[in-house]
Amino acid sequence: MSLATLDTSQHPNLPASSATLFAAKASKKLSFEQIAQHIGRNEVAVAALFYGQAKASPEDIVKLSELFGIDHALLEDQLTGFPDRGKSVEMPPKEPLIYRLYEIVQNYGYAYKAVLNEKFGDGIMSAISFSTKVEKETDADGNNWAVITLRGKWLPFSRF
Repeated sequence: MSLATLDTSQHPNLPASSATLFAAKASKKLSFEQIAQHIGRNEVAVAALFYGQAKASPEDIVKLSELFGIDHALLEDQLTGFPDRGKSVEMPPKEPLIYRLYEIVQNYGYAYKAVLNEKFGDGIMSAISFSTKVEKETDADGNNWAVITLRGKWLPFSRF
C-alpha cells in the first residue's frame, strides 16, 4: 500500500502541525483510513486536519497524541487555533489531481448550480454543514473509478 506523504518544501503555507503529523504518519506507516478508524473520524476529515484545513477537537488531539506518541502539549499547541482555510493552494492549482477537481467545477459548476436551483430553489450548498467520502469502484472490465460524494446542507438565501 502506498501512503500519502508531505514534501513541506512544496507547501510553504501549511501550519507547523502538518509537518508534525505527516512525519508521525510516515513513521507509523498508517493510511488516513487507519488513522480515521483510530480517532473515529472520516478519512477525508482526518486528511483535512493534517493539511490544516479543519479544526481538531480536544478528543482528536488526545487520540492523535496516543496513536503517534507525540507529546500532547505540542499537538495541543499546534492544533488548537482556528484553521486558515484555503491559503495552502495557489489558484489555479498546479498539482494535476487538484487541478482536475478544479476543472470539474470550471466545466460543470454552472450545470450543478442550475440543477440544484431547480431542485431546491435559490440558495447554496453548505461546505460547513457538509460531509464527503471517497470510494473506489471497479467496473466489469477491471477499470478503477473514483467516486467522490459531496453532501451539503441546502441553505436557501433569505429575503430581507
